[in-house]
Amino acid sequence: MAAERKGGPLAGFRVLEMAGLGPVPLAGLMLAEMGADVIRIERLSSTRAFLTIPEKFDLDRHGRAAIRLDLKDPHAVELVLRMVEKADALVEGFRPGVMERLGLGPDIALTRNPALVYGRMTGFGQDGPLADRAGHDLTYLALTGVLHAIGRKGARPTPPLNLVADFGGGTMFLIAGVLAALLERSRSGEGQVVDAAMIDGASMLASPFFSFLATGFWNEARGSNLLDSGAPFYDTYETSDGGHVAVACLEPQFFAEFARLLPLPGRLAKAQYDQSHWNDMRTEIAARFATRPRDQWAKLFERTDACVAPVLTFSEAAAYPHNRFRNTHTDAATGMVRPRPAPRFGRTPSAVARPGNMNAATTLADMGFTDNEIDDLVSRGIVER
Repeated sequence: MAAERKGGPLAGFRVLEMAGLGPVPLAGLMLAEMGADVIRIERLSSTRAFLTIPEKFDLDRHGRAAIRLDLKDPHAVELVLRMVEKADALVEGFRPGVMERLGLGPDIALTRNPALVYGRMTGFGQDGPLADRAGHDLTYLALTGVLHAIGRKGARPTPPLNLVADFGGGTMFLIAGVLAALLERSRSGEGQVVDAAMIDGASMLASPFFSFLATGFWNEARGSNLLDSGAPFYDTYETSDGGHVAVACLEPQFFAEFARLLPLPGRLAKAQYDQSHWNDMRTEIAARFATRPRDQWAKLFERTDACVAPVLTFSEAAAYPHNRFRNTHTDAATGMVRPRPAPRFGRTPSAVARPGNMNAATTLADMGFTDNEIDDLVSRGIVER
């Protein structure tokens, strides 16, 4: 039985995802929820070294079909190349040279399908002195300047989860590159290689700060600027119940509202950008917030432009009234609370991905392979049914 056709702005596009961890699977999920038919190609021997997730909750597999192949077998490689012929894009996240050694590099793939968009995701890029070196989000951030800038004055740099290099500089730039190449292909008819490196993407995310440096607006001493906890009106504070609030009233009109409601003494309320008062201002703000629990402060500020918000856990965020009104999270399909697909489309909405199709025969049949071909592939151990 053929796979169900999906809606969404990418309906009708087919993407091959070479299985991996982190940025590429998130890209596969997002492309699938935008409507693309994503087929995840897994090795028969593939395992996760430090993380095992039940299929019901495994977003790395939701929304796409999966085929497990012995990629050491030339016949399995030929099968992938036949799939390449029917695909619009391929995304992979191996170190440079791995796909070439498998016989699936871009030169061969584009020969089989000149219109293919071949998206490559690595930490350091396809070339350069570090191209073959292992790394993770924190490694790449350390070499971009971004990690140095994140943290408090006098403290060590703080790891920002793995959101900045892996998913910001990685996933989002891979998706942007693939979609841009598909858009260009609609004019030229030709595919191309997209080299998405996390070190490049994370650097690009920091572009405004290079402007700030050039104008003298930014000081490279950590914790001494407007946006890095240096300013007392752009920071977090502990409340009486051990919770926290985030204060982000950068503009004068917002700071004035904040100072009125907190309240701040008049001399401090009139000295927002006078750094000689910042230590006293921070002390006063901290003392005020320590007098009430988090949710009381949240209620006081929630209908104002003072730019104060409670610091929520992931679980609390899913229940927060604004997020509930927007349906920002969902428990559809699995019962697991997770973010709803973003961004939102007015005419061709995305759909929440469900657990993927693990039946290789169904997937291959949908791509035009005959029953005899599929039976032969399974009987020879090339494909796991």
